[in-house]
Amino acid sequence: MTAMTTDCGSVTIADLTAYPRDARVQIVDGTIYLGRPEAFDVPDLDALPDDGRRHELVDGVIVSSPAPSHIHQRAVTTLAANMYNILPRQLEVLVAPFDVDAGPHSQVQPDVLVIPRDDTDSPVPPPLLAVEVLSPSNRGHDLVTERNLYERAKVPSYWIVDPDEPSVTVLELGDDGSYVEVERVTGSGVVSVTKPHEMTFTPAELVR
Repeated sequence: MTAMTTDCGSVTIADLTAYPRDARVQIVDGTIYLGRPEAFDVPDLDALPDDGRRHELVDGVIVSSPAPSHIHQRAVTTLAANMYNILPRQLEVLVAPFDVDAGPHSQVQPDVLVIPRDDTDSPVPPPLLAVEVLSPSNRGHDLVTERNLYERAKVPSYWIVDPDEPSVTVLELGDDGSYVEVERVTGSGVVSVTKPHEMTFTPAELVR
């Protein structure tokens, strides 16, 4: 195992020894990235230890993120609760950890997602909305990497919530299949969306 670090954060030697020995390791702000010439796949992800970190697979690279902060979880819980009270019966809101297949060698766990409600024994349908709440350890990952991943997977709507500002950025697929920023709202401004269902809220209320 070879390692390159930017900021190890809370990562310890014990954390690294639990991961595949043939991986090349990069640590950025406490997030561990594991790569190798032969791409990792879902069985490799499933074999990782249950160590309290979020494990995702992005284009064959395993991304292991530290546990989220209090304000992160407050934003996730508040948004999901609001959606639960607003969404019609045919739509369902779920929160991480919940695996979403996002293309070859990719499986991610959006902080919040909305899917068509279906029988729990049926295959999980693709999400209509994926929401990522930024943390210091995942800011670049969610702003760029996961945006591209959800875009390729044709997820109709992708929201990025910054609980520190606070702000909400709403992206929707355009006619050419690329995300278009349709709204960016901060503080007590009102987010007003129609997809996947009509909803209004303020970024500030998510972290109050």
